[in-house]
Amino acid sequence: MRTAAVLFAFLLLAGCGKSPVHMTDVSGAMPKLDFRLVRAGDGKPVTGEDYRGKVVALYFGYTNCPDVCPTTLADLTRMLSHVKSPDVRVLFVSVDPGRDSPAALAHYAAAFSPQMEGLRGGEQALAQMARRYRVAYSVDPAPPYTVMHSNAVFFFDRDGRARLVTTDTSDSAAMAEDVERLLN
Repeated sequence: MRTAAVLFAFLLLAGCGKSPVHMTDVSGAMPKLDFRLVRAGDGKPVTGEDYRGKVVALYFGYTNCPDVCPTTLADLTRMLSHVKSPDVRVLFVSVDPGRDSPAALAHYAAAFSPQMEGLRGGEQALAQMARRYRVAYSVDPAPPYTVMHSNAVFFFDRDGRARLVTTDTSDSAAMAEDVERLLN
């Protein structure tokens, strides 16, 4: 009888805790989704407020990236296919707006997913956003043209609060589980 009571209490308490997330929880440690950029697809100005009600994955990169960016965006596209929700957006912010024309950026993002949007801004807007999310980047146009950037993907809940971050996007199913938690 006592063993059954202890087992019941253990099972009851085990059900009280949230299951752990796969990505790193940054709730309360990062600022809300807030920016002023231009959506490459239609040239319209957008802000973080425009994405309220959606779960947002935010990634900084550039269209001429030979390996990291396309791999990360492909992983995020696979994550979207697991989640299957129209309420998720991937925002791909160009750190190389000098070469990433609006048309090139829009085409690049759309090639991965219709839920992915290419965003760009002027030097000041980009620098301000990068500082806000502690993203490092540099562009050296001298031959050979080189671009460097951080590889973090930030996830924001429907209210625009930063909730998760990862630098490893290889497990799209695990990312999808975390995103589904943010959707609920």
